[in-house]
Amino acid sequence: MSEANLPQLPGTLREVLAQTAFVRYLLARFVTSLAVQIQTVAVGLQVYELSHRPLDLGLIGLSQFLPFLVFVLPAGQAADRWNRRTILLGCFVLELLCAAALVGLTWRGLVSAVPVFAVMVPFGIARALMAPAGQAILPNLVPRRLFSNAIGINSSMWQLSAIVGPAVGGVLYAHFGPAIVYEVVVALFAVAVLATLTMAAPRQVPAAERPTWHAVVEGLRFVWRRHIVLGAISLDLFAVLFGGATALLPAFATDVLGIGPTGYGWLRAAPGIGAALMGAWLTVRPISRHVGRAMFAGVVVFGIATVVFALSRSYLLSVFALAVLGAADMVSMFVRHMLVQLETPDEMRGRVGAVNSMFIGASNELGEFESGLTAAWWGLVPAVLVGGLATLAVAWAWRRWFPELAGVDRFHQS
Repeated sequence: MSEANLPQLPGTLREVLAQTAFVRYLLARFVTSLAVQIQTVAVGLQVYELSHRPLDLGLIGLSQFLPFLVFVLPAGQAADRWNRRTILLGCFVLELLCAAALVGLTWRGLVSAVPVFAVMVPFGIARALMAPAGQAILPNLVPRRLFSNAIGINSSMWQLSAIVGPAVGGVLYAHFGPAIVYEVVVALFAVAVLATLTMAAPRQVPAAERPTWHAVVEGLRFVWRRHIVLGAISLDLFAVLFGGATALLPAFATDVLGIGPTGYGWLRAAPGIGAALMGAWLTVRPISRHVGRAMFAGVVVFGIATVVFALSRSYLLSVFALAVLGAADMVSMFVRHMLVQLETPDEMRGRVGAVNSMFIGASNELGEFESGLTAAWWGLVPAVLVGGLATLAVAWAWRRWFPELAGVDRFHQS
């Protein structure tokens, strides 16, 4: 029986891990995610120690989002026309150079956060170029019947990095200072470069369009025409945009909970712990029925957990709330990723992935700026509390505006 005629059933972990190119990709993405998580902890703590202004925590996200916004749509066109492995390799090299710049700045001595913001600009460019290629290449690495399992494994490894990274970053920062943290990050990016160099370039269907502005924005048109995809992407955008509390964690750790860098590292790791556990469950038991309702449920729980975190004054309750938040986010992310990838032809995946990445970048980096700005206006606790309530309002509104998304029962498998 040919692979095309095989029943579209979830495959086993052993089958997925037998795909050598996927394993190399998994290693590269894991160590880069680990490096980003470790670096995020150090940058947040270092910037807050320099200024003690919540707004500067938001500016870390804004300095990455603005270049991301400029470059991500052309990056989608590039991912559809050129070798996606080569694009990833170049991005990992650029991220390595940015981490090396942070090492140099720290050793010279920082008296202002402005140089850190400047380094975050090319780092944001690297993330913009990497995001569409990283999303689009995954369906090229495994057979279609194993795709849901591959997403589960990939998400679990990313969330594992979100657990280990902040904890390692917090401990290293507390005991050795930021320079050592950034040196570890440089080493991890070097591993990603080597793993990508040894990964065979997967086959892909190149886009036929020439690299024109019309071709670049075709991803936006495609998403606009696919109402289910539009609803899934925009729901995640606004839910995380308003409900993101992670940007303010350095301030919460210091000013609300009264914990040091090590405690902050575990606080930052808590969403990853919850998401990794949920990702592991989804790897062996992928969501296959009532997928629309599962996505909305994930957003609702995300909002409730954000409210609980805002009101908590207990370190353990705060960690638990963030873990629940991470698990809920994993559910909605899993459904969104499956819907977007399976509804998109391969020659369009780069550009649609660029749109998806633009929305994700807006929800994360722009959400960090929004959190920092509202915290500067209203204070830490009111900013997070209002954000959690706004997330619940978004879930209610999107269920009314996108009833077809809520009614999706199964993923499209044709």
